[in-house]
Amino acid sequence: MSDEGLNRKLAAILYADVAGYSRLTGTDEEGTHKTLSAYLDAISTLIAGHGGRVLHYAGDAVLAEFASIVVAVRCSVEVQRDLAARNEGLADDRKVEFRIGVNLGDVIVDRDELYGDGVNVAARLEGLAEPGGICVSRKVVDEVGDKLDVGYAFQGEQSVKNIERPIPVYRVVLAPRAAGQIIGERPPGHAARTRPALMAAAAVVLVAVMGGVVVWRPWSADVEPVSVEHMAFPLPDKPSIAVLPFDNLSGDSGQEYFSDGITETIITALSKVSSLFVIARNSTFSYKGKPVKVQKVAADLGVRFVLEGSVQKSGDTVRIHAQLIDALSGNHLWGEHYDRQITDLFALQDEITVNIVTALQIELTVGEQMRVHRRHTRSLEAWNLLAEGVAHFYRRNKSDNARARQLFNQAIEADRGYALAFALLAWTHWFDAQFGWGDRPDISIERATFLAEKAQALDDELPDVYALKGAVHLYRKEYKAAVASGEKAVALSPNHANNTALLALFLHHAGQPQEAIRKMKKVMRLSPYYPAWFLEELGFAYLDAKETEKALAAFAKFLEREPSGTHAAHAHIGQALVHHALGRDDAARAAVAKAVDTDPEISATGFGRDVSTLRRLGLPD
Repeated sequence: MSDEGLNRKLAAILYADVAGYSRLTGTDEEGTHKTLSAYLDAISTLIAGHGGRVLHYAGDAVLAEFASIVVAVRCSVEVQRDLAARNEGLADDRKVEFRIGVNLGDVIVDRDELYGDGVNVAARLEGLAEPGGICVSRKVVDEVGDKLDVGYAFQGEQSVKNIERPIPVYRVVLAPRAAGQIIGERPPGHAARTRPALMAAAAVVLVAVMGGVVVWRPWSADVEPVSVEHMAFPLPDKPSIAVLPFDNLSGDSGQEYFSDGITETIITALSKVSSLFVIARNSTFSYKGKPVKVQKVAADLGVRFVLEGSVQKSGDTVRIHAQLIDALSGNHLWGEHYDRQITDLFALQDEITVNIVTALQIELTVGEQMRVHRRHTRSLEAWNLLAEGVAHFYRRNKSDNARARQLFNQAIEADRGYALAFALLAWTHWFDAQFGWGDRPDISIERATFLAEKAQALDDELPDVYALKGAVHLYRKEYKAAVASGEKAVALSPNHANNTALLALFLHHAGQPQEAIRKMKKVMRLSPYYPAWFLEELGFAYLDAKETEKALAAFAKFLEREPSGTHAAHAHIGQALVHHALGRDDAARAAVAKAVDTDPEISATGFGRDVSTLRRLGLPD
């Protein structure tokens, strides 16, 4: 039939529909209807606020048109962010989540309604989106480009009902780091530039399949290479890698701990490989939530390889994307996306780690193979509780330490054999003793010791246990025992920055300041964005090694980062001792006065062998 005489136009179409509507109404029909009505009102308000027009509602679905495709996508993003915020306080089985499809296409206009493939494609895209997600067509990607703070992940060419040709589908990526990126295949306008890379990729895939090794599947475009000259540090003499925090794409900020937990598990596993150089967690997590390029990460941290990815948890399933990039060549060594049941999470984390090691052509020793694959728990509930607790644990304050302790205790209740949970629980008690967060430091240390022994009985190759035992020995001034425990912790996980820093601390107190300095310099390379206390410890080690100018520089740098508080007062005392060693007692007395101003409760009795010197310089008991 000819369509001659029909009124046609190009339109930006948004189609939204509720995911799992029948299940929701079956559980709570009245409550679901009320929530749905409120959400439809919110969607309609946002559409109108963006100059769009709702064409009609069909039960739980909305069809709207916009004059601009950029505005249509912007509106869909704001809709999903608004609904995610509304869902945040609801239980998973009560959340009303919409899928959205956006298309730019030719439509038929008849009696104020729109018909044709332009509308049909938008509806099919909606069906391909994840709950809380947005899918768009290639035309949308071509037109919108980098005009919005979103990225696009190519999902392949999808054959859908009543559409003759397959549709190139792109998932809108809301994570800030993806802004302006097209992950996977580029639109046709870029074909000429990417064809050689795609041909090379095809060759690699063919060789990989025939050779039986890990298949390289490029789901992100190659990046601009970074030169060694632009790196902040010389490259190590072994493969070096930074694991960026995986983006949480669930739309629920309460799930951040889940994606962070997966990232940390991968870092921890890789840190046990002696032939790798792995940047510490606290340095890579400084990029969390920031739109940063791989080239900058590699240059800032002085590494050749960068792993990035995303996690989307939905009900009983988890979707993980991961890709390993060689920053020097700009090539993607390995990339994969996984759709698995949540019960497969532990095996999936192992698989990702093995694929990284394989891509880097690293050969594991027998011991490393056992440690990399060591399962701390088989309980997903326990792992979730521990991951949530770790998020509080790293904040290092009294209230978060108490909350972390609650969650670690719950993890142990879920799995009485969870050695890592016992070890981290022990650390919370050690912090109470060390920082005065508890009423009875002696009881806190006893509790930490008991829990450390319990953790070691469950797993005698857990690095955190030996680091903790070293810290307990340090607290008790058992310095040789502290060094022995610290060396064991580092041997089990050579790239663990905090454990290596603790070993430096133990060595210094055991009368080996030069070795402490060497270890601390190593850990500062493992963690370029190191915590300030590393500088304080380095300053005192330089002081005891009689490297006075370096000690002054370390204390000054520490005070730039932490100008107040107890540790700042200690740094001023360190400066006073350096000045005294150089015969500058006036400067030493001025530094002591600054220490007292910074912390009026500081006393000479807390500084061991230097107590008499500090008394003469004016520090009270």
